[in-house]
Amino acid sequence: MNQAAEVINEVEVKESRKSTFMQRVWSKMGKDEKGFTLIELLAVLVIIAIIAVIAIPLIGNIISNSRTNADLATARQVYDASRLYITGEQNGQFTTGSGTSAVGASVSISDMQNKGYLDSPLVLPSTKATITSGTVTYTNTGSLSQVVLNTGGTAASGSTPATTGTANTFTAEKVLSQK
Repeated sequence: MNQAAEVINEVEVKESRKSTFMQRVWSKMGKDEKGFTLIELLAVLVIIAIIAVIAIPLIGNIISNSRTNADLATARQVYDASRLYITGEQNGQFTTGSGTSAVGASVSISDMQNKGYLDSPLVLPSTKATITSGTVTYTNTGSLSQVVLNTGGTAASGSTPATTGTANTFTAEKVLSQK
């Protein structure tokens, strides 16, 4: 038991020496106060500013690309609905006429909505504007030509000004490349 008490006493003495030793070292270095210096704080602020300058444009591009991809996905869904519409309602005839006088089919969004091939209202994801009209046009060989989605304007109400509708045209290449 005496031996254990001696060991504990010895450890306490060593610890007190360490703390006094460190106090002497800090006082010689002039570091009596704790905290960050102004230079250290400014260095951190500069690093954060550099990171922000790099990150903000990247985030803006990501948001823009996701809006474009969402609109393209909507155009692809409209195209798929038009193929189902032509197969179901027009007996799979993607063209009218034959030979050189063949004309590609054109399907309107309102026809597809009336027959239940598309939901109503249909909304363009990037602007949240309602798609009021549009067409899916096919070539004279029956392949996709383009998808046009027209968004309607909004009426003026209170502090919100009136906006006019826009036509969003998606080429066959873009629509068919959407996965």
